[in-house]
Amino acid sequence: MLIPLLSRMLPVSQVPAALSIGTFSSSASRLIAFKKNICWQIVKYFVPAALPAVWLGAWLLKFLNPLYLQFAMGVFLISNLPFALQKNKTVVQGPKPSNLALSVIGFAAGFLSGITGAVGLIFNKFYLRYGLTKEEIVATRAANEIILHFIKIILYIFFGLITTKVITVGVLVAVAAVLSTAVMKYILPKISELLFRKIGYFAMVASGVIMLSQSGTDLFTANNGRLTTSLLAKGVEAKLKWQNARFALEFAYDEGFEFEQVIPIGELTDEQQEYVLKQKENADKIVIESVHTFRNKTYEAYYFANNQLVKKIEFN
Repeated sequence: MLIPLLSRMLPVSQVPAALSIGTFSSSASRLIAFKKNICWQIVKYFVPAALPAVWLGAWLLKFLNPLYLQFAMGVFLISNLPFALQKNKTVVQGPKPSNLALSVIGFAAGFLSGITGAVGLIFNKFYLRYGLTKEEIVATRAANEIILHFIKIILYIFFGLITTKVITVGVLVAVAAVLSTAVMKYILPKISELLFRKIGYFAMVASGVIMLSQSGTDLFTANNGRLTTSLLAKGVEAKLKWQNARFALEFAYDEGFEFEQVIPIGELTDEQQEYVLKQKENADKIVIESVHTFRNKTYEAYYFANNQLVKKIEFN
């Protein structure tokens, strides 16, 4: 849940490093407080598979834009809304995964953690449905994550992602995390298992909404994106501009949905290009759109003169 907030304070590529400093301290404090509740059956298959994946994720962080991954994570987290809204009066325990499944989950957690810094909420469903008690979930997550965070910090230093500001922000997160563990040690025993799971699922959904909103806004800004909607005489039209591409989704009451995309004239056949150019007349600019409906595909050509639309034709 801190990822969107830290993205406002640090470059996106440095957020995982600051987060790892804080979450390493959080995991250490939770281990001290709940060390008797660790489920070692999960740890012994989870951690060995996660270690090489952490290196891969941290290395790819130099080349990938984490915003796309955060956007996908946001969508996944919001998908847990049905679990949060369930009216179960008892705890529902899912089937325990096999040892191979534990290793696969560990590898996925390590990889995503290396890129984003922390993915505890992403794998909350796994812990919640494994049948662990609330104390076991807290302790086992800490045991799984502490080694990963330590290795990530070393890797981030090696890859040049640790700066003075990253350390400052990471220490602030660490102090808050240790204080939260001290409070949680006394509050957790007073919370029922069902309420604990409800809080976990609602936290996932809330984090997903924040992450999706933040990453979506940042992606639009980074890619010169713009989304507009307008009312038409017979329907509604939404237009999306993304980098140099333009898309439109139009709904007409009598024709249904149409998806439109601006394309270069070179994508047309020779015959289509000849037909479009014959209609040019005094126009100094031609914009071609491909129009997709549920039934067929057509094209539209817009002719401009002095930045004014002078003619529009439709063709197959």
